Amino acid sequence: MSDFKVLGTNHTSFTVSSLDRFLGFVCEGLGFYLLNRSPRDPKRIEKITGIKNAANEVAYVQGPGHRLELIEYSGPADRKVVECRPCDPGYAHLAYDVDNLAGAIATAEKYTFVKMSNPVTVDNGPNKGNRIVYMRDVDGITVEFIEQNG
Repeated sequence: MSDFKVLGTNHTSFTVSSLDRFLGFVCEGLGFYLLNRSPRDPKRIEKITGIKNAANEVAYVQGPGHRLELIEYSGPADRKVVECRPCDPGYAHLAYDVDNLAGAIATAEKYTFVKMSNPVTVDNGPNKGNRIVYMRDVDGITVEFIEQNG
C-alpha cells in the first residue's frame, strides 16, 4: 500500500512547435478557454527538466473536465520532433467525445491535423458502437475523436 493517494489529475502536457497554432485549435476550434500564457525562466526550467538553455513559454487551457498544459520551447538549439507511431512505447494521444464526427474532422483539418485513417466503428469495449478517428498535427500530436451514439 502506498504512503500517499492521488487526489485528482492536474493536467496533461504536450510540447508544441507553435503555441499560437495549437491554441487556435483548442480555443477556437474546440471551444476550450485560455487560463494563462507566460514565459518561464530558463534557469528554473533547467532545474526541473535537466535541459540546459530550455527557454520556453507555457499556456494552460481548460476543456470540459480536463486541463491541458502546452509548452513551446525556443531553446536549446538541438530540439527535434518526436516521430512515434501508435504501436511505439511512449506514444500518447488525447481522446475527446464528440456529437458530430464529421464536424470534428473538418475543424481539426483547419488546424493542420490530418486523418490517420477513415472513421471506424468500434466493435468492443466501452466505446462499442461509437465511431472514431485518429488525427495527427504537424508536431505529431494525435487527437482521437469518438462520436457518441447513445
